[in-house]
Amino acid sequence: MQDNEGILLETGTNEFEIIEFSVDNIFYGINVAKVREIINPIPITPIINMHPYVDGLFTLRGKVMPLVNLARCLSSNEKTDLHKIIVCEINNFFVGFKVDTVSRIYRISWTQMEPVPNMSGSDLVVGIVKMDNRLIILLDFEKILADINPEMNKKMTSLPSVEPDLMEMRKSKTILIAEDSHMLRDLLINTLHTAGYKTIANETGQQAWDKLLELSSIEKPIHEQIQLVITDIEMPQMDGHHLTKKIKEHEQLKSLPVVIFSSLINPEMRRKGEALGAYAQVTKPEIEQLIDIVDKKILL
Repeated sequence: MQDNEGILLETGTNEFEIIEFSVDNIFYGINVAKVREIINPIPITPIINMHPYVDGLFTLRGKVMPLVNLARCLSSNEKTDLHKIIVCEINNFFVGFKVDTVSRIYRISWTQMEPVPNMSGSDLVVGIVKMDNRLIILLDFEKILADINPEMNKKMTSLPSVEPDLMEMRKSKTILIAEDSHMLRDLLINTLHTAGYKTIANETGQQAWDKLLELSSIEKPIHEQIQLVITDIEMPQMDGHHLTKKIKEHEQLKSLPVVIFSSLINPEMRRKGEALGAYAQVTKPEIEQLIDIVDKKILL
């Protein structure tokens, strides 16, 4: 499976496709848009002092990338004899995930994905999909990568120094956020607050849409309440593309600029965002670029 562009869905349909895989007899899913190919085991080069989740490095089509042992990451039983490697591109970072089996692709609606209940260990899970006879768990792969690659966290929290009057200008602006990852939502909120912005945070696209409808029903013009929307793409109930589509079709909300902030910004997804009317699209975790775009749109 080397090219997934042919099976990407129509823009804004609120559907997505997941590849189902298993680790220690538990079923998991990953968005097809993150997957570049699925391969059989290949030689791995162990590296001294690598993160405990990482078995080593391997080379594929001229790219050197780490192999993350998902069983170890998930504190599950490891199977070393038979396994598959899911090769992904996430946040412009190539990585392989070692899993037990890969079964099939499902096309589902984001409304079928439910947020995970608050419990111990749930920080690695972004959602659960109910199938006929089992649950498929969707993992927070961005968090896993942030754990093994501290540079991503640095990019999420690094801000250039700014003049005091720019900070003062930001204090009068409010940004609505839609982000389902607990880690990334907290980082995004804290970083925007540090920059001086006020925020209204939502865990799903549906929550963000409900909040926008509530604000639009107030007599005060929407641009006086919030000035910009930042949305992820992958979210339970309603994805960021569908949220953007609904905003741009709504009479009171369509003037709101929408910035898509996602690990899925590849050429195909960028074309989709542009077709929906997104003002800008930024690949996680480039928070400095995100702040610069927000400043230029609502301050200058």
